[in-house]
Amino acid sequence: MSSGHAEKIKHPPKPTVRGRRVSPFTLAGLSLIGIACFIILATYWPILMVELGYDIHQITPHTAPPKPMTPVDLEYGIMIPKIGANAHVIANVNPYDSRAYQAALTKGVAQATGTGIPGNPGNIFLFSHSSANFYEAARYNSVFYLLTKLGIGDQIVLYYQRNRYLYAVTAKETVKPTAVQYLRALDDTRQTVTLMTCWPPGTSFERLLIIAERIPYNVPAPK
Repeated sequence: MSSGHAEKIKHPPKPTVRGRRVSPFTLAGLSLIGIACFIILATYWPILMVELGYDIHQITPHTAPPKPMTPVDLEYGIMIPKIGANAHVIANVNPYDSRAYQAALTKGVAQATGTGIPGNPGNIFLFSHSSANFYEAARYNSVFYLLTKLGIGDQIVLYYQRNRYLYAVTAKETVKPTAVQYLRALDDTRQTVTLMTCWPPGTSFERLLIIAERIPYNVPAPK
């Protein structure tokens, strides 16, 4: 029964900061800022860790020697010891068909159709993404993200049909996407490999090219 007096409805206390009430709009804004910070951190954290790991190794190469690398594919694979790259090579990929090469790049590094093969004169043209965030890196391979760290004389190892082929970097160039002449052999008598990735990472403004020539050294790959 009512006693004739209306009961007061008790509301939960409003959130405060140092005794001041915080409006719902302020809370929503702070939440959005927190979410944005988390996305930025999650996006670039893998890149920061890769860069940091590379820099630490360069500073302390003697106290922290690199672990021996085992090739992931002896039938057709690539290893670049300096940057820790180790991937399958997907042969005969059309570089002008985006659906074809995007599918190939989820599995490894792509070899452009019609370019050379290890052990024969000509230019082997290999390309991969340099994704700038974790979701692109998960969708496509980012094997060549640290390609810019390579310099003249650095080594690239190709495995083909269980044979090992060693190359040394001779040139490093940044070119426009239209510079398709690098797909062709530089010299029909030489054995070269050209590595290509987008530059800067995560963009398609330019292309970073690493050109290497075979060192006359060939041994069977480990079984």
